Amino acid sequence: MRTRLLVLLGALCLLGPLSIDTYLPAFPAVAEEFGAGPSQVQLSLTTFIVGMSIGQLVIGTLSDSLGRRRPLLFGVALYAVVSLVCAVAPSAGALAALRLVQGFSVASGFVVALAIARDRFEGLAMARFMSLLLLTNGLGPVLAPVLGGQLLRFTTWRGTFVALALIAVVLFAVLAIALPETLPPDRRRPTAWWATARVFGALLTDRAFLGYALSSALSLGALFGYVAGASFALQGVFGLSPQQFSVVFGANSVAIFIAGLLNTALTGRVVPKALLWLGLGMGAVGGLGLVATGVFGGGLVAFLVPMFLVTTSVGVLTPNAATLAMARYAESAGSASAVLGVTRFVVAGSMAPLVGAGGSASVVPMIVVIAGASVSALVVGLVLTRGDAGVPREPVVSV
Repeated sequence: MRTRLLVLLGALCLLGPLSIDTYLPAFPAVAEEFGAGPSQVQLSLTTFIVGMSIGQLVIGTLSDSLGRRRPLLFGVALYAVVSLVCAVAPSAGALAALRLVQGFSVASGFVVALAIARDRFEGLAMARFMSLLLLTNGLGPVLAPVLGGQLLRFTTWRGTFVALALIAVVLFAVLAIALPETLPPDRRRPTAWWATARVFGALLTDRAFLGYALSSALSLGALFGYVAGASFALQGVFGLSPQQFSVVFGANSVAIFIAGLLNTALTGRVVPKALLWLGLGMGAVGGLGLVATGVFGGGLVAFLVPMFLVTTSVGVLTPNAATLAMARYAESAGSASAVLGVTRFVVAGSMAPLVGAGGSASVVPMIVVIAGASVSALVVGLVLTRGDAGVPREPVVSV
């Protein structure tokens, strides 16, 4: 059951990264077809993130009252339909609007996956499962750009959305057959607005919970600063082809997977909060290394080395921040997962227009955004989670 659950939830978590990174190599082609600037094309990334944020709030809350399966299956089905409509978008503005709905639908995957993990596990058992789950999630940024680049050899950017729709159809069929309901009726919360408001009020006034959420969000924001500017910087500034960009981007994203392996190996030997500090420190060092590259100059390798450290930090930090935050709210796992996800993706989504506003002729705007977010993540984590004991070292069996 645990292995099956890991595979199913891992596939769900992969759908979000696939929706973002498969599309990245096509940014220049989209801009050329629609006669749009970089910021207009990057808007479709921002609206996708906004849609994910709204979707997590809605679907996460519904999953606490209706159970996990129904909101999840609805979201995956809607995603398949909207992806097909994206493939025939007539303009950059229409594509941005459709990506908003696509983001809303794909939110069901991440928010329900975390809630299901919290339903089934406690303590360090949850920490281990979260680490394995987000390890599989780390495959998305590795595989998706390569997949997108290869798709562009045989089809246009519109074909990438058709491929995403087909993936969603297969995933829906598998989930409908194999995914059990993990939230029994006696543990579901009422849907009354006052009950929902009370839960969200408790989450938003919990200093430690916000510390874990914001530090994770800022770390992911640094990664999204890279995601938003990478196609223009690596292809426009460093002169890579779409296929070379896919390989370089995917190779850099291997850092997240490596970090997930490291985190999984250390979970149980090192408490989650110590691993959180390790991730925050790595991100800050990588961000400052990028600033040094911007100041003193250097080529592609000089840029990718500290960027590798930033992406590695995300793989260490994310599962431990999620574990520490979710451990505090067993009875409201869907809502806690929603707030955690919304915070992460609102902050991350704000990075794309910041990078786009700086133009595509230089890597400096991207470096400033990445470094600022990485250092801020460390500061926020130090200030807001001070005094929280976190998850104890002693293992706790799954429930």
